[in-house]
Amino acid sequence: MSDGPVDTSTLCLFDVDGTLTAARQPVTADVAEFLQKLRCQVRVGVVGGSDLDKIKEQLGTDVIQRVDYVFAENGLVAYRHGQLHSIQSIQAHMGEELLQDFINFCLKHMATIKLPRKRGTFIEFRNGMLNVSPIGRSCTPEERKEFYELDQKEKIREKFVSVLKEEFKGKGLSFSIGGQISFDVFPDGWDKRYCLGILEKDNFSTIHFFGDKTKPGGNDYEIYSDPRTIGHEVSYPEETVQMCQQLFF
Repeated sequence: MSDGPVDTSTLCLFDVDGTLTAARQPVTADVAEFLQKLRCQVRVGVVGGSDLDKIKEQLGTDVIQRVDYVFAENGLVAYRHGQLHSIQSIQAHMGEELLQDFINFCLKHMATIKLPRKRGTFIEFRNGMLNVSPIGRSCTPEERKEFYELDQKEKIREKFVSVLKEEFKGKGLSFSIGGQISFDVFPDGWDKRYCLGILEKDNFSTIHFFGDKTKPGGNDYEIYSDPRTIGHEVSYPEETVQMCQQLFF
């Protein structure tokens, strides 16, 4: 490892689920330690679709101090160098009428979907997006795995998103399938690329992005393929560490 100064012109930006942690699980001690070593080489940030509380559950309550940038909800809640930078509001952007129409339609449609199990919290309201889960976010890890395996075969989330795209065509909404049990809904342009607009002011010469959902429709696709980043596709946290070791050490 280099003992030289930190390369402040380079940023490593990481997705959370599937990249730094297993889905909705806490980061391992080895990965957490590696991020601190990496921070001695380059600037480090995380960008997740989840809200800040969920990111803290996975990466630690002190994550805002342990990395240089934390972008919760795709950067709609942004922390820079340990300080709150900005917050966006989906209700102010969409307006209450469209918001209610959308929520009501989702609830009606979910009532038609038959699954082996359904639990609770089918729509989670966040600052900058809605998170929609056909099984419900309060499912257990075992139920989450069961739904994900069924979804892989029957494309439950993909079909749901297709229905919503047709119903709300022209309303300025984007949809992104990520994780195992849900998908995100947000105004056009509010995907993970949103955080790149914030980062532009810091004039990085290189931004490396690491994510696992990098195919079209996945919630890492837009930022992974954006010309402002060098995209790296990974499948699990150990692969992320290995790739960074090769690139920066």
